[in-house]
Amino acid sequence: MEIQDAYKQKMTAQLKEWAAQINLLEAKVENVSVDIQIMRAKQLVELRVRQRAAHEKMRELETASGEAWNQVKVTADKIWDDLKVGIADVQSKFK
Repeated sequence: MEIQDAYKQKMTAQLKEWAAQINLLEAKVENVSVDIQIMRAKQLVELRVRQRAAHEKMRELETASGEAWNQVKVTADKIWDDLKVGIADVQSKFK
């Protein structure tokens, strides 16, 4: 169980960090032209969708055990990777 608990703690912390990064990106959108705001707003909506999916997987991880936990973890890792890449992509466009 220790590995599962450590994994959950790590992912919970990572989700909080990503939430802060998305909040910062949303704040930056307010300082660009309207055309860019529209484009970035769509990207931020997609990030929030990915973030909600990651939170949902965290809830599944909290209730899963044994082999089911391992299967949920595989899916969770994919969702977290997608969210991480999405955040990095949007951040790069603000530089």
